[in-house]
Amino acid sequence: MRKQMKIGVFTGDYQIDKAILMQELFDKLNRLGMEVYIRRDLYTYLTETVKYRPPIAGMLDGNYFDLDIALSVGGDGTFLQTALQINKQHIPILGINTGRLGFLADVGVNQIEETLEELARKEYRIEERMMLKLHTDEQAFGGHSYALNEVAILKRDTSSMITIHTYLNDEYLTAYQADGLVIATPTGSTAYSMSVNGPIILPQSDNIVLSPVAPHSLNVRPLVIPGSYRITFNVESRTPSFLISLDGRSEVFPNGTQLTVDKADFTTQVIKRLNQNFYQILREKLMWGVDKRVK
Repeated sequence: MRKQMKIGVFTGDYQIDKAILMQELFDKLNRLGMEVYIRRDLYTYLTETVKYRPPIAGMLDGNYFDLDIALSVGGDGTFLQTALQINKQHIPILGINTGRLGFLADVGVNQIEETLEELARKEYRIEERMMLKLHTDEQAFGGHSYALNEVAILKRDTSSMITIHTYLNDEYLTAYQADGLVIATPTGSTAYSMSVNGPIILPQSDNIVLSPVAPHSLNVRPLVIPGSYRITFNVESRTPSFLISLDGRSEVFPNGTQLTVDKADFTTQVIKRLNQNFYQILREKLMWGVDKRVK
């Protein structure tokens, strides 16, 4: 007898207008004979607010899950939250996009049924995505100081810039005088880093990109470095503190704090469809090669 596939459904998209989509998703998973597990808050929302009792096998309580696959239903932000919850458990994640752009959550709503059937037949591939780790003198971010997209060092709510003294493998690089600095993985090269004119890096690359945010010098440009490098920062600010953001999770650090960022000792596993590649995503999401004059 074939073992049932255990699927965990993660979402932060608790919106009534998405309720029908969620019902269709659970019903399809049930018809495919999959064991479905969800967080207790999602179960409460569906049963009490939507008045729908999903056909599930159990709850995802705690921080450790016995799953074959995690489904992230939402946008890229939801995918990052799912990766945070999966942590080091090596559970591959499939992103179903109910948001807007979607580089991580790249399975469209109209592709859900065929994609789930492919999952059931195990017709998919898994990409290993680099993670970054932030090291500080004191424990930060609840002990989970990892990022799939980027580590961002940013000024607080003030007009004054910050100065970020930067070292690569203990050799001095430069002092970025800017509103901040984005340290991005290849996955994160199409996120915050791209919005500050950083380069797009193929997901399979073993590189890190340093992209300054509004630098106060025109000759400062993004820099791509090997993924094996250790990057050390010492931050100066005219105010007593500055911000560090890990995939959108922010904490305040005192002025003068020394930081180190390097590649984490684990990866996030991302599920991709067999007929899908990164170049196709660039053409579709960023409209590369599209000529608006052609009807």
